[in-house]
Amino acid sequence: MSNFRIAGVQMDVMLAGKQANLDAMQHWLRQTTAEGARLTVFPECALTGYCFDSLEEAIPYAESVPGPATKTVAEWCRELNAFVVFGLLERDGERLFNACALVGPEGVIGNYRKIHLPYLGVDRFTTLGDQPFAVHQAGPVRVGMNICYDGAFPESSRVMALDRADLIVLPTNWPPGAECTADYVINTRAMENHVYYLAVDRVGVERGFSFIGKSRLCAPNGDSLASADHTDPAVLYGDLDLERVRDKKVVRVPGKHEIHRFDDRRPEMYKRLSE
Repeated sequence: MSNFRIAGVQMDVMLAGKQANLDAMQHWLRQTTAEGARLTVFPECALTGYCFDSLEEAIPYAESVPGPATKTVAEWCRELNAFVVFGLLERDGERLFNACALVGPEGVIGNYRKIHLPYLGVDRFTTLGDQPFAVHQAGPVRVGMNICYDGAFPESSRVMALDRADLIVLPTNWPPGAECTADYVINTRAMENHVYYLAVDRVGVERGFSFIGKSRLCAPNGDSLASADHTDPAVLYGDLDLERVRDKKVVRVPGKHEIHRFDDRRPEMYKRLSE
């Protein structure tokens, strides 16, 4: 069976309310798994909230990965036979990272530290991500992770697509001004890499910053499969066709109009990108 159901939870988050946020995530996860989702994705900083005003304020809410929150989520995953991606603040010594973790029944499968940092919210105080983009196995699906602002950099998705990602997930906290990204860039990232792409935003208001929602799941051809084009809590569902996403050749008119988004690349002409 090649289809794999996923869900994205567009939810409000409480600043510094870790237990309340965990309780909400567990509630949503029980709902998504009851609807057949094997992988559920939550927003950026879903565990902690985002709008901290200093490093000193944020640090007490950060955790190691693996750590207490990922242990709790793994217990849910064992019970429900599920996989989860959720955003959190990760502490590594004296460093603070905006991170997301992929967790399954056996524990942490992968961890990602946000590489591109805007001057906004807790990202004013976090450390630049220091780990390469990676693809992880969640059951039959190969998953790549980015966070929020990373989605504005096409290289981020391309690296993971070249490493054979089937699905790229983008937990995000989009503020006003990010509407173009939500409305157009997510579809473009899916199309240009021939992958499924799921952006999961939060909603609500934190310290005067509102969040725009607009979560979206896109197909490998760039079509929107599901969207929440509003600022209310919502759940997106979609079924991934793994045979479709892994066949990178697109035949529109046999023998007359065929493209292959990987075989048709010209890497020797792109050297300027790495200078």
